[in-house]
Amino acid sequence: MIHAFALLLLCQLAGEIAARASGLPVPGPVLGMILLTVLLITLPGLADRVRGVAQGLLSHLSLLFVPAGVGVVAHLDKLGPDGPALLAALFISAIAGLSVTVLTFAAMLRLTRNTDEAPRAGY
Repeated sequence: MIHAFALLLLCQLAGEIAARASGLPVPGPVLGMILLTVLLITLPGLADRVRGVAQGLLSHLSLLFVPAGVGVVAHLDKLGPDGPALLAALFISAIAGLSVTVLTFAAMLRLTRNTDEAPRAGY
């Protein structure tokens, strides 16, 4: 368990070092996640070792939203005047994201469906 947790932290550290050294506008943890993904693909046995720690972290993922909630509450005075614009941006981006997802799924379904097969229920 300690080794798996150390591996996760080392991947994050390597990503942070790579992000700062290269000057890329990508967060270090994202680069660390890419490194971890590459490691898990190239070393399949590693997934079994990391699974327990990853599931433990994911089961407590909601705790990570507490600092964001505190930040929102602490800066409510700044959100007040810009509230309608922020709400509109959130609403429009959510609708746009869902629309693109639906259109992409429909296009992929058309591309992958065999024309001589009868459509299946649920598609």
